[in-house]
Amino acid sequence: MNDLCFTGATELVRRIRARELSAVEVLRAYVAQIERVDPAVNAMVTRTFEQAEAAARAIDARLARGEDCGPLAGLPVAHKDLAVTKGIRTTFGSPLFRDFVPDTDAIIVERLRTAGAVTVGKTNTPEFGAGSQTFNPVFGATRNPWNPDRTCGGSSGGAAVALACGMVPIADGSDFGGSLRNPASFCNVVGFRPTPGRVPNWPTFNAWFPLPVVGPMARSVEDVALMFSAIAGPDPRCPISVHESGERFAAPLARDLTGLRIAWSPDLGGLPFEAGVVDTLERALPAFEDLGCIVEPATPDLSDADEIFEVLRAWNFDLSHGELLRTKRSQLKQTVIWNIEEGQRLTGSQVARAERKRTELFARMRTFFERWDYLVCPVAQVLPFDVNTEYPMAIDGRPLASYIEWMRSCYRISATTLPAISVPAGFSAGGLPVGLQIVGPYLDDFGVLQLARGFEQATRFGERRPPLAV
Repeated sequence: MNDLCFTGATELVRRIRARELSAVEVLRAYVAQIERVDPAVNAMVTRTFEQAEAAARAIDARLARGEDCGPLAGLPVAHKDLAVTKGIRTTFGSPLFRDFVPDTDAIIVERLRTAGAVTVGKTNTPEFGAGSQTFNPVFGATRNPWNPDRTCGGSSGGAAVALACGMVPIADGSDFGGSLRNPASFCNVVGFRPTPGRVPNWPTFNAWFPLPVVGPMARSVEDVALMFSAIAGPDPRCPISVHESGERFAAPLARDLTGLRIAWSPDLGGLPFEAGVVDTLERALPAFEDLGCIVEPATPDLSDADEIFEVLRAWNFDLSHGELLRTKRSQLKQTVIWNIEEGQRLTGSQVARAERKRTELFARMRTFFERWDYLVCPVAQVLPFDVNTEYPMAIDGRPLASYIEWMRSCYRISATTLPAISVPAGFSAGGLPVGLQIVGPYLDDFGVLQLARGFEQATRFGERRPPLAV
């Protein structure tokens, strides 16, 4: 059963569709793993095993009749507790929504079900997804499976832990300032932030806003691409949809990478890093040269990226949660209150300046990628820290001004609106995972996946499993 839980999603779905395995058999293996492992990590906060069994039985019956049940037929999936799920509790990690049951599905949930995936539950997230440390007053903290005394990151922390522990083969997540990439790095799995609009994001308070995205997570790049092929593609509810079918991402990822020009930026323009992060990544970098790539140190001009992100994030917090602050202030965590109030203090001129600078940043990145094919850099500036610490207050002796500032290595990339992936890249001296971030040109999601897959195949770090899960 445990071997089945760590079989790749691509291989599992092949065997289910060929009727070598039943969807029910696969589901039961994952349910047993959840029940065995989750008490130690607290990743799967709402469980839907009964309806999952019914869905798996229905898929088996359809396959027996020769019907096509979709590219994800029979794969168990968990949805982040920020994604609304029809008939399934969705709390957003907030006591205000402790018992909220939506009457609609998010587009990403719709598409996963249509593709044949079977919902087994919801994964933990910080309150309203605010912060890269997964804890909330409804369910408590989710623990890192490599060291349960450490955080798993966030805000898609429950998803990353569920994957690392073999509780699901695929999971969805979202990423504003690093929420698909950071927990993937902290848990030794793969998290992909696609180009905004690749995966339509609905429902949302601001349909035109490109910084928050939804996307796939899995234990391998191949499995991320499989899931991505099922959830990508345009939708009329999302006005920034990319008008290209997701089917192209089902194509083989293998590619001759010889001659690709890789820019390595160890600090993304002077950011501080905890000892052990950059050293671990530099030990893995020769894998690119072994693949035939040309790797040289280079950093794009990311000036103003911090201002762009911090202003637009604050503006969006006020837009999305300002009414809750007015009516339910006492039930919101302090960092959420702070971020909403930061938005309320903004002037129109500050927002206008951030938007102008975002356009200038995008133009600079386009020029950068005329010389370089891809940018590689650290995902996180720190190793997984104490699970009882809300957020780091300093890095390498440099004090931090807010609860998000320790994630600049991710949110500077968010501000560019370019596709980026976190792929396992080694372990610190203390045995904690470290992820490598690969960033590509605008809309080159497939190329990012190809390079990540090549690195993954050359290094094999993602094949290691946390002891408590095996």
